[in-house]
Amino acid sequence: MRLNQVTLPCTDYAASVAWWQRFGLTLIVDSPPRYARFECPVFDGEEPSTLSIHQVEASLTADWPAVYFEVKDVFMEVGGRCMVGIHPLGEPERQDWRWTEAWFRDPAGNRVCLYSAGQNRRFPPWRVGAAAE
Repeated sequence: MRLNQVTLPCTDYAASVAWWQRFGLTLIVDSPPRYARFECPVFDGEEPSTLSIHQVEASLTADWPAVYFEVKDVFMEVGGRCMVGIHPLGEPERQDWRWTEAWFRDPAGNRVCLYSAGQNRRFPPWRVGAAAE
């Protein structure tokens, strides 16, 4: 099984489409004012996953869901997004669980994280039942 698609709510279709494109995703389905689908950038040889937005009537009031995008260098990626007007909520931080994270909010208020974890994403020292491969 492989997670391939996530759909997030949006409250302003045009603003959300523009934001996700500036964030680095490629628009592949454009059905205003209700639905858009994007392909995510890929590492060499991978099949792209997709992310969709779907129009909802009410603004979000919670901190969930949170969507994580893995990158090789969080600091470089944040700098590139800042160049196109997408700014993190704070500086990238190295976390106790050995990930470096930078958090954003899209126009609908969805929480979005750019992170770098390397082997620690799947094989942290505290992994249950298996050693690093």
